[in-house]
Amino acid sequence: MILGITGSIACGKSLVAELLRKRGAALLSADQLAREVVEPGSSLLDELVTLFGEQIMTLDGALDRDRLGRLVFADEAARLRLNALLHPAIAKLAEQRLAVLAGSGVLLVVYEAPLLFEAGAEGRVDRVLVVRIEPQLQLQRLMERDGIDAADARQRIDTQMSQQEKLDRADYIIDNSGSRDETQRQVETLWTQLVGRQSAP
Repeated sequence: MILGITGSIACGKSLVAELLRKRGAALLSADQLAREVVEPGSSLLDELVTLFGEQIMTLDGALDRDRLGRLVFADEAARLRLNALLHPAIAKLAEQRLAVLAGSGVLLVVYEAPLLFEAGAEGRVDRVLVVRIEPQLQLQRLMERDGIDAADARQRIDTQMSQQEKLDRADYIIDNSGSRDETQRQVETLWTQLVGRQSAP
């Protein structure tokens, strides 16, 4: 089975994905694929520079993801142009990697994709897990994680599909509003539900 993991920004998707990996799942991250498709020398990186200018590059010729992020979070049209370039490239690579993993004999393949629904990528997975978090806690964690103020954090949250809409489309839900131990217990329950106890440590 291929399980897609998604959720709103700063909700704990990576934590849940890593906990499943430790249980024995094979993990593929859309964020990592997004880095691969814009590696120095790639044609896609050249297209991004043409679109957004040299300001999005670091001195050593790599993509400055933080600077690009600030540009597109503040400009809806720019964000849509960026997604129109990135999503097809990520989709192609994801489908290749997921096919390999699905054929490898692992009990569970996890595809962590923050924009799973926004990119129309739910067709790549068999089931979808949405990680949720209390909105005020989400805001606080995002501010702390990215070193931004409340206004910037709210702007980033508002650019994404609402948490409730994602929850309405979920096959499974994990609430990451509590402690790490509470989240881990939910992950263990889900693991048992999906693949049984045979490989649990």
